[in-house]
Amino acid sequence: MTPEGLSLAGKVALVAGATRGAGRGIARSLGEAGALVYCTGRSAAGHPKGLDRPETLDETVALIEQAGGRAVAVRVDHTHEEEVANLSTRVRGDAGRLDVLVNCIWGADSLMAWGRPFWDIDLAKVHAYLDQTLISHIVTNRHLAPLMVEADHGLIVEVIDGHFAGYRGNILYDLVKASLARLAYGMAVELARTGVTALSLSPGFLRSEAVLDHFGVHEESWPEAVAKDPYFAESESPRLVGRAVVALTADPDVRRKAGLIHFASDLAREYGFTDVDGRVPDFPKMFDARMREIATTPPLDEQGRLLAWARYFQIHQDPARRELALLLAKALGLEGLGPGLAPVMTHP
Repeated sequence: MTPEGLSLAGKVALVAGATRGAGRGIARSLGEAGALVYCTGRSAAGHPKGLDRPETLDETVALIEQAGGRAVAVRVDHTHEEEVANLSTRVRGDAGRLDVLVNCIWGADSLMAWGRPFWDIDLAKVHAYLDQTLISHIVTNRHLAPLMVEADHGLIVEVIDGHFAGYRGNILYDLVKASLARLAYGMAVELARTGVTALSLSPGFLRSEAVLDHFGVHEESWPEAVAKDPYFAESESPRLVGRAVVALTADPDVRRKAGLIHFASDLAREYGFTDVDGRVPDFPKMFDARMREIATTPPLDEQGRLLAWARYFQIHQDPARRELALLLAKALGLEGLGPGLAPVMTHP
């Protein structure tokens, strides 16, 4: 189901990074719920695109309008402070308020180097990467949050990747995603005496446009890709995380979630909504079950070792997954690790 009965009519939202992926899904869901949505990013008609992808902000706005919603496309490079400051001035002048700010800025795929250790990263790209993926969020919050603080009302959502405290597989990627969660936490602390709430939100295995293209399927035919990757069976459309933002925005007690990292499918189960296909995917449950099978059926092949290693360092700091972490540590020969890398101890 959708978040039925949750009307955001009269609300004003801004989704930074609304061109594609989670950002587009969030913008569409907010628009369908009745909010006026400012959609921002670099990829707009008549302008150079931020990525070598066909999607544009104008398409996002068209999808919202086709569903009966209202949206405005504003071409903004969020690494340029003057452009963000002008955006804030425009929203203040045109709408007079801002109720929801969603930071979903990314656009750094071409700067990523998966598989390269930190001592072998290309330092020539570091500043551009951090500007695009982290500094842009700080700049955006700096200039848009005052509209909320002045009104003593609003919600700021930092969209991240992964709701575990562990490692995300690449030193720079992990640094940025963990920093965004910390940014939301720090903002929540400083906003605690106001009516503004800040939190982090993570989708699961997201069926973004790029992921669908990778598997050679469309959103309507995505189950066909499960034969290529069985984990895809628990993937989710970008609309699920969008519906999570709608539910959070409509929650009168959303302040109790301030500063925390939330997982879209967990919120679906809590608030009672589903993805567009009527499902509530649970990728972590499926992946953990597979990791338990791998850990208890030695020997590990190359693929199994890679997956077990990645999952272990994602979850080893999670007390609720200590049992699985212990199994993976044993299978990987990691029992002698010190407390910083060992499975976290549970408290009585």
